[in-house]
Amino acid sequence: MRRFTLRTGIRWKITIAIAAVGALTAVALSLVVHSAARVSMLESARDVQLDRVQFISRNAEAGRKPPMGAKLNDPDLPAPLREKARSGRRGTYVQESAKGAPEVWAAVPLENGQVLSLHTQFRESANMVRDLDQALVVGSLAVVVGGSALGVLIGGQISRRLRKAATAAQRVAHGDPGVRVRDAVGGVVRDETDDLARAVDAMADALQQRLEAERRVTADIAHELRTPVTGLLTAAELLPPGRPTELVRDRAQAMRVLVEDVLEVARLDSASERAELQDVALGEFVSRRVRALMPEASVRVVADEIVSTDPRRLERILGNLLANAARYGRPPVQVDVEGRVVRIRDHGPGFPEALLREGPSRFRTGSTDRAGVGHGLGLTIAEGQARVLGARLTFRNVAAPGGFDREGRAAGAVAVLWLPEHAPTATGSFPVIKPPQ
Repeated sequence: MRRFTLRTGIRWKITIAIAAVGALTAVALSLVVHSAARVSMLESARDVQLDRVQFISRNAEAGRKPPMGAKLNDPDLPAPLREKARSGRRGTYVQESAKGAPEVWAAVPLENGQVLSLHTQFRESANMVRDLDQALVVGSLAVVVGGSALGVLIGGQISRRLRKAATAAQRVAHGDPGVRVRDAVGGVVRDETDDLARAVDAMADALQQRLEAERRVTADIAHELRTPVTGLLTAAELLPPGRPTELVRDRAQAMRVLVEDVLEVARLDSASERAELQDVALGEFVSRRVRALMPEASVRVVADEIVSTDPRRLERILGNLLANAARYGRPPVQVDVEGRVVRIRDHGPGFPEALLREGPSRFRTGSTDRAGVGHGLGLTIAEGQARVLGARLTFRNVAAPGGFDREGRAAGAVAVLWLPEHAPTATGSFPVIKPPQ
């Protein structure tokens, strides 16, 4: 079962976190303030009510009639307060009401044994508590909105720095050694993003140094092997005719091709190769080269176009792609030219999954048989030459009319060369095209 993943930006994660913390803090403080204010107002109302009922009780003992609101032996007097007053003590009681404001009762015992009580609703204080609650709600919303805005600002700053770092790291991964993640991140304030950028730069420098060392060693070994391999080929020509001589010549020639290919890969990896541009009619050029390299292949020119490219490198790419189709595929081999796009298709088992997933890899072929089927540098060289031309080389498999079989095998492999609209300059970069005014 495929696991569901939800992708969100760090800006919104920080914003939600700050808003949630602000909301929880505001709610907790609001509850505390509301409870403390209500208790304080109720205690004040109790004291005021008790003072009033004591003043009325002195007038009642002097023979005056209790004012409106004060009653003797009120049957609605809450039972706890009645029992307290009959025991000779004064007291107050808050009676909650489900519909309106709570009522505050106060009762005192008289000398004649009667109980004088007074009660009023907690209306004014309740209105004050309601106004306070509204103010707390508005303040809480303001805290949440302000926290969210602060989270957007902070998260946006961090997100921008991380995106710049990711973009710079991708440029380094694509082979741009002059990019430094720390410079791309920028900023005055130093934080963990700068630590990450410095670590990535250090890793890129170490990896670049190791790759350069390996590249130099490979090129040196191939260069040193060129002389003895040439001598071996010369010596093989002096051997008497026969089957052993043919085998020696064949293996020596294969070794020479391997050495030349390794040297070419080393030059391509060094990024020192430059294209020598010429204007060529792509359809006519491809048709002539395919007839010379693989006469049995069919060529179809859907749309011809004049392109500025390096004919020698383009021929090298076509030769390697056709050789790969002849070695690992099955006929017929079809070559289509449509504008700046060249497609080469065979009807074999298709490209390996590793190649489709990771791209060409040197010294890895699509066959498990290592006896005379190639050394796996052809597609690597084709991809490197395409990179020098500023082109893009892609690979895919074609399914049969009934789909892929149970083993996932295809009904053909397709290599597509996408030539750029603007050719690279003499320095290997691309010209800056100004948009129309």
